Amino acid sequence: MPGGPIAARPAVFLDKDGTLLENVPYNVDPERMRLAPCVAEALALLARTPLRLVVVSNQGGVALGRFAHTALAGVENRLRRMFADCGATLHAAYWCPHDPLGHVAPYACDCNCRKPQPGMLLRASREQGIDLARSWMVGDILDDVEAGNRAGCRAILTDCGNETEWQSAPARLPYAIVANLHEAAQLIVERFRYEESTHAAIADDAPEALR
Repeated sequence: MPGGPIAARPAVFLDKDGTLLENVPYNVDPERMRLAPCVAEALALLARTPLRLVVVSNQGGVALGRFAHTALAGVENRLRRMFADCGATLHAAYWCPHDPLGHVAPYACDCNCRKPQPGMLLRASREQGIDLARSWMVGDILDDVEAGNRAGCRAILTDCGNETEWQSAPARLPYAIVANLHEAAQLIVERFRYEESTHAAIADDAPEALR
């Protein structure tokens, strides 16, 4: 109906360090940002779908005094260019600057946005009109998986060696474990197309009065 509410859209939430980018601890220098292996292919594949692409990243270096919160603007700008170079669009980026072990006020605190908390994903859902139940979280450690599961997404672990603790809990069980982001993108796109075709078939079969 014209003028009615806009339907929520599915998204892919992406961890930054170790998933999208080569893992360089506490790096905020745009010149040192490099895509991880197979990421360019993954972004190009995801760009062929209407899925929103959203980065959600813990940046506790702010609380630890490693860099200023303002430095993240340069990181986001560089990410947008990197996505564009792959034919993709970065629709939004969310950062958690907190760390309870930090010493820089007001960031040295507990919060509801630092993964494995789901706060960044929940905020993105509100602000970007995202349907979490149809969305995905992809990351390289189980904290990413837990954040996605707790937000109501399906979560994929890219097992590139960065998860070393493997603390098991129901909320930390991934939908799938893959080798890299390209494998995750292939799974997501295949599932997305299947769900879209199934939804279309159901709509076609519905009685006219229910349409």
